[in-house]
Amino acid sequence: MSPSGVTIFVPGPLRAYCDGARQLASSAASVRDALHALENNHPALYRNVCDETGAVRRHINIFVNTSHMRDREGLDTVLVPGDELIILPAVSGG
Repeated sequence: MSPSGVTIFVPGPLRAYCDGARQLASSAASVRDALHALENNHPALYRNVCDETGAVRRHINIFVNTSHMRDREGLDTVLVPGDELIILPAVSGG
C-alpha cells in the first residue's frame, strides 16, 4: 500500500469477511478510527475483531507496526501515514 495512508493487514481466516482482501487502506488517525472505518466498510470483519461494546475481542491481537496496541495507548494509539496495522488472531494448541 501507499505510504500516504495506513495499511491494515487481514489474516487469512478473516479475509472472507472483506471480500478476500489481504490488506485494506485507511486514512485513520488512531486504532479506534481504523476500527470504526472497518465497522462502516466491512461490518462482518469488524464483528469478528470487536465485540458488541467496541472492545477488541480477547482472542484478537492488534499490532501497530511491531508493537502491540496494548503496549502503547490502546485504541487511542496514534497512526501516521506509512504505519501498518496488523490484525492477528491468537493461536493456541493442545
